[in-house]
Amino acid sequence: MKFAILVNEGPYNHQASDSAYQFAKAAIDKGHRVSRIFFYHDGVNNATRLTEPPQDDRHIVNRWTKLAEEQSVDLVVCVAAALRRGLVEENLAPGFRISGLGQLVEAGIQSDRLVTFGD
Repeated sequence: MKFAILVNEGPYNHQASDSAYQFAKAAIDKGHRVSRIFFYHDGVNNATRLTEPPQDDRHIVNRWTKLAEEQSVDLVVCVAAALRRGLVEENLAPGFRISGLGQLVEAGIQSDRLVTFGD
C-alpha cells in the first residue's frame, strides 16, 4: 500500500509528530511505501534546523531527516504556513523542501491512503 502523511502539529507541543513518525517507520518496516509527508500549520516546525533539544530528549527533526535519507521519503513543508511562522528555506533541516498545497493534493491523489496526524 502507498501512504501519504499529513502532520499538522509541532514536534514538541503535541504527540502528533511522534505518532506520524512511528506510523511511517512501521508502515515501511511492513513493506508499504510512504511517498510523501506534508507538514502543515504548526507541523512546519518539524522542519527547522534551529531545533536543539536537550541531549536526553529525542531529536524529532533529525528523525525526519534520517527517514528521508534512508527511505527516499519526500518531506514537504507548506510555504504559506512556514512563512507565517518565520521558517524560510535557509533554516530548513536536510531532507525537507518548501512547496505549496498542491503537493498535498497530489500526494492524496497518488496514494492509497492519506493519514492525518494532529488537528
